[in-house]
Amino acid sequence: MNILAFESSCDETSAAVVAREGERFIIKSNIIASQVDTHRLYGGVVPEIASRAHIEAISSITYEAMEAAGVTMAEIDAIAVTSNPGLIGALLVGVNFAKALAFANNKPLVAVDHIKGHIAAAYLSGEEVPRPPFIALTVSGGHTAIYRVPDYCTTVTLGETRDDAIGEAFDKIGRIIGIPYPAGRGFDELSTEGFTEATGDPVGFHKKYKRSEAYRNPEMLLPSPAVKDDSLDFSFSGLKTAAINLIHKYEQRGIELPRALFAARYTYEAVEGVSKKLSMALDRFPGEDLVLSGGVAANSHLRRRLSELAAAKGVRLYMPPVSLCGDNAAMIAAQGYYDFMAGKRADTSLNASAADSID
Repeated sequence: MNILAFESSCDETSAAVVAREGERFIIKSNIIASQVDTHRLYGGVVPEIASRAHIEAISSITYEAMEAAGVTMAEIDAIAVTSNPGLIGALLVGVNFAKALAFANNKPLVAVDHIKGHIAAAYLSGEEVPRPPFIALTVSGGHTAIYRVPDYCTTVTLGETRDDAIGEAFDKIGRIIGIPYPAGRGFDELSTEGFTEATGDPVGFHKKYKRSEAYRNPEMLLPSPAVKDDSLDFSFSGLKTAAINLIHKYEQRGIELPRALFAARYTYEAVEGVSKKLSMALDRFPGEDLVLSGGVAANSHLRRRLSELAAAKGVRLYMPPVSLCGDNAAMIAAQGYYDFMAGKRADTSLNASAADSID
C-alpha cells in the first residue's frame, strides 16, 4: 500500500511516498523544501511569507517525491495531509492541494493531526517500533506536551505547557545571545561547550554537572519549567523571563556573559523540568514504553536524559532519527495509514484548523 502525504503546517513544504509492506513502513521518498534561510532574516517564521513559499513549492516537490519513489498516481492508494494544528495560511495550501489532487484522481483523502504525525515518526524507525499503549512526549517550537497513546488512532493529553513551548523558549533566548534562528542546533552545541567547561569532561559531563562549581554559581540560578503541583504541566515563560533578566544583569554591570556556561544551565533546567514531569507520567502508567517526538527531540541532551530515565523506569525509549524529528510528510503518511485503516476519510469540505484534535 502506497500513501502520498503532504505537510505544510509551518515553514517546511514536504511531500512523501511511504509504503506499508507487511508490518513495516518503507519511506520511498521524503522531499522537504525548507524556508529556514528566508525566515532567519526576521528571527522567526513570518506566516504570510511561509504561505506564499508553500504555494510556490508544493507542486514541484510532489512531482519530485513521485519520481524519487518510482510510482505513478495510479499506484497511490490514499492521500494524507496535515489539516491541523499549525499556521492557518500554511495549512490551507497543503489541504487545498491535497483535496484537489485526491478529487481529480479519485483517491481517498485522509486528514492528519500534525502532533499525531510527530508521534508516528517513531513508527518509521525500523524493525523496533513502539506499539500502543505508550507515553509520548512531543516537543517542538509550538508544542510541549505529554500524551498517552492507547491505540494508533487515539491520543490523550496528560499534561502540556501553559504558555511557551520549549522550542520557542530556546529560539527566543538563542536570538538574544546571538544564536541564529532556528536556535536548536546552535544551542545544543553551545550547551555542550558549557557542560564540558563546567566539568572538564567532554564525555560524562551530564552526570557531573550538578556537582560542578558552575552549577552552584548563584549568578546562574534559573527556575525549573516543571509546574510545582501534581499536574503534568509545564511553564517555560518563567524560565525564559529569568534568563532574560540574568542576561540584562550582566549587561548592566558591563560584564561579558559566559555564553557557554549560561547555555548549559538553561538547557539543564529545560531538560530536567521536562524529565521530572515525564517521570511522573511513567509512574502513573507503569510498564508503558516512552516515545520522544517533535523538532526538539533532536536535542542531544534531551535524548540522553530521557534514555537515562527510561532505563531507570525499566521501559523502552523510542526516538525517531534526527532526520525525522522535524516537520516532514513521511510522518504524516505513517499516521495517515493507521487513520485510513480505521476508516477515516475526508472529502472536499475538509478545512484547515489552527487547533489540534487531541482529547
